[in-house]
Order: sequence, then structure tokens, then C-alpha cells
Amino acid sequence: MYTPPNLTIALLMMITSAICWGSWANTYKGVKNYRFELFYWDYAIGIFLISLILAFTMGSTGHDANSFVNNVQAADASNIISTLVGGAIFNLANLLLVAAIDMAGLAVAFPVSIGIALVVGVVLNFVLQPQGNGLLLAGGVVCALVAVILDGKAYGNLARSGQGTSRKSIVLCVVSGTLMGLWSPFMTYAMTRGHSLTPYSAATFLTLGALLSCFVWNIYFMKKPLVGDPVSFGGFFSGPPAGHLLGLIGGAVWGLGTVFNLTAGKLTGQAISYAIGQSAPMVAALWGVLAWKEFAGSGTRSKLYLALMFVFYGLAILLVARANG
Repeated sequence: MYTPPNLTIALLMMITSAICWGSWANTYKGVKNYRFELFYWDYAIGIFLISLILAFTMGSTGHDANSFVNNVQAADASNIISTLVGGAIFNLANLLLVAAIDMAGLAVAFPVSIGIALVVGVVLNFVLQPQGNGLLLAGGVVCALVAVILDGKAYGNLARSGQGTSRKSIVLCVVSGTLMGLWSPFMTYAMTRGHSLTPYSAATFLTLGALLSCFVWNIYFMKKPLVGDPVSFGGFFSGPPAGHLLGLIGGAVWGLGTVFNLTAGKLTGQAISYAIGQSAPMVAALWGVLAWKEFAGSGTRSKLYLALMFVFYGLAILLVARANG
């Protein structure tokens, strides 16, 4: 099993995970006339396939107890169940996030949702695995909360200028973020208790849980969509080839970031790895502002709030990184 040999490599893997987590949603933004409920099937397949591929490559170097197959055979069943549950929770959170992106755009949905997830995830991860400087981690969490508030203020000013969407999207972001912060502690538990899972095994069962839970969560949203009319599986099979391909790519990008984040966490501690990975909102907001022009024509105050959001997210990342000592 490959693990980062030093802190520098681990940090590069965490930064890569942030870029992946903040960029995968561009694949959905690039889809035309393809509902997110249908796109999401391709995405769920993509995250599982990339996790499986990495498990049988990076996760199987050598033939010791930590190689993928040996680790799965030796792991406690409770740890496998924990990751499956984490995958189901993540999947519901992510479905709500994609719906919020559909309503409010990347620059709003990601910072609010993932900022809340950072707070919830870091606190719970630190309780399960108290590694790093708790005071600096707390400072990072406070800065992340301030960034979320500033992004909400930017959104509020955008709405007053006539470009905003309904409050429903913000509610979805808050619910999504709360749930999104809960899946990582399930992974931390599975990788630190008893006969634990390696990051590669954990990621495989996480994404399997996400894929299987689509038959509950996604089917429900297909029948009772948050936006628009109900859709059927017929729309999936008649969907555009580009939509299917982008869904698979989006899943592969997120899955790569997740494996890198969990693997780096073996060296730094999962709370710190998760927190740095959750700087993804800055990446997503940059995509939303620069590539998709989501704040084009907004007022000066809205742009000021957005700029301050970047500053406070940057401080949050710096404090969390310093927490590793």
C-alpha cells in the first residue's frame, strides 16, 4: 500500500484533494439539458470505479497485510459497515449539494455547504482522533465559519440586485453541509479502531455505500424532485453521451481526491487532512466567479464580501495546516 513518505508529499496530496473536490462539479455545470438526478447515476458509478482501480493499484503495492484484498479479509465487519453508512450519508449530502449548485451556482453553494461541513467534520474527527494542535484547529474552524457567513452576505446582496435565487437553495446548502460533515468521522472510526481499514479499502466501501444508496436517495428525488418535474430511468438511457461521460469524469475526479485525502491523513491525522481538503470551496468559488461568471454584474458590496470570504478561507487553511506543528 502506498502512503506518503513525508509531510511535503502528504501536503501535496491534500492540496490535490482540495482541487479535485472543488472542481468535479464543473462536469455538471458543463452538461446541457440533462437533469442532475440522471447525471448523478453516472457520477456514483464513477466514484466507485476510480476507488476500485486505485485500491487494486496504489492500494495493492506489496503483498503484506495492508494490501487491499488482505486488508478487506482481515478487517472488522463493524468497520466495513461504518464506511458503507458513511457513504450513504455522503451521498444524500452530495445530492442536495448538486441540487443547490443547480439553483444557486458554484460560488454560493460550495462555500456555504462545505464550510459547514468543515466545521462539523473537523470537530468530530478531532474527537475521534485527537491529533494536532486543538487551539489552532479551533481558530481554523472559526475562520471557516466567518467565510461561510461572508459568502451568505455576498449571496444576499446578489439577490437584492435581482440575480439571486430562492432561499430554498441556501437551506439545501445548510442541510447538505451538516450531513457532509458527518461522513468523514465514520471513515476515521473505520481506519483507527480494531482491525482497521486502509484508506484504499475505506474509500472503496465508502463509494460502494454511496452507489448502493442511490437506489434509495436518488430514486426518491427522481420521483419527488427538488426542481422541475419527475424523471424516469428512460431519460437516463436516452441521455446525451456527453452527459454520461461528464458524469463518470466528475465521479473519477472526486474519487481521486478522496483517496488522496484519506491516504495523506494516515500521516497527518484525519482531522487535519479533512480540513485542508475542505478548502475546496475556494477552488469552486474561483470556478464559479472566473469561469462561469456567476457574480457578473454584481454590486461592489457583494464583491467585497466575496473577497473577504477568500481571505478567511485562506486563514482557515493556514491555521489548520499549522495545527500539525
